[in-house]
Amino acid sequence: MSAIQSVAIIGCGAIGASWSALFVAQGLKVKAFDINPAAEASLRRQVQDALPVLSSIGLLKNTSAKAEDVIFTTDMAEALRDVDFVQENGPERLDFKQKLLNDMATHLKPDAIISSSSSGLTCSSMQEGMKPESRPQRLVIGHPFNPPHLMPLVEVVGGKQTDQSVIDAALEFYKNMGKKAIHVKKEVVGHVANRLQASLIREVMYVLQEGICSVSDIDDAVSYGPGLRWGIMGPSLLMHLGGGERGIEHFANHLLGPLQTWWAPTDPVVNDELKKKYIDGTWDTLAGREYKDLTKQRDEELVRLLNVRRDWDSYAENAKKN
Repeated sequence: MSAIQSVAIIGCGAIGASWSALFVAQGLKVKAFDINPAAEASLRRQVQDALPVLSSIGLLKNTSAKAEDVIFTTDMAEALRDVDFVQENGPERLDFKQKLLNDMATHLKPDAIISSSSSGLTCSSMQEGMKPESRPQRLVIGHPFNPPHLMPLVEVVGGKQTDQSVIDAALEFYKNMGKKAIHVKKEVVGHVANRLQASLIREVMYVLQEGICSVSDIDDAVSYGPGLRWGIMGPSLLMHLGGGERGIEHFANHLLGPLQTWWAPTDPVVNDELKKKYIDGTWDTLAGREYKDLTKQRDEELVRLLNVRRDWDSYAENAKKN
């Protein structure tokens, strides 16, 4: 497939705006569509705010990029005309996605790739509603973590009808955009990272249901405990270190068994009472902090961590070569 030089963003909410910022920072021609004309002002504000952040983590290839470089339109046909790649960010409803994909396909050139940001729907389920002339074989999932311009992870998942060349091209494209793209080889609802998050939330709900500790203490247990390590290495490498000199073999043979006894023995019952306990506990944890202040804290600390990770990744890459 030819190099991707132009991208259409379908849906200009927080995810679409974040993608727009990354792609324009990387020097691509970006056309953004939203049915709501009011989305343009929010899009441009979010792109403008994101560009200095992208510069600070080494992802501003086009140093003259500005928010006005994104071409905004309420005409989907115009947004899709002659683009090489589409990042779709529509609502997470299967019937909506299927109709949208068929509508999009009528305006796309035959070799344009469609990548959906869907966080839970499978690629195959969306393809089932696509007409043959819509070319379902060019559809993949390109699921980011929020915010996409900052979080490196993108999960690339093909469906039953997806051509392998499309999967390969999507993986290469995201990697060229500076992302940590992983190939999810087997479809599963929620993909990989969201399922890992869901398993943690299951335990959060169980601990809360059983009155073991408060929401605030649960958050501290994660963010000042394993969460700090997870920002540096994945769980398997960390367990390898936890196994001492014999590493993962010692962990698997001696510690994996006891660890399994720590899993919640039953699913928590997430009823109205438990939901209220969770909501009230989270409000207490906020302690009056505003949404925008928490977002600022998250993003600034992520930037610092990403720069540290980038230095270590470069060191490891150089060590391999020498």
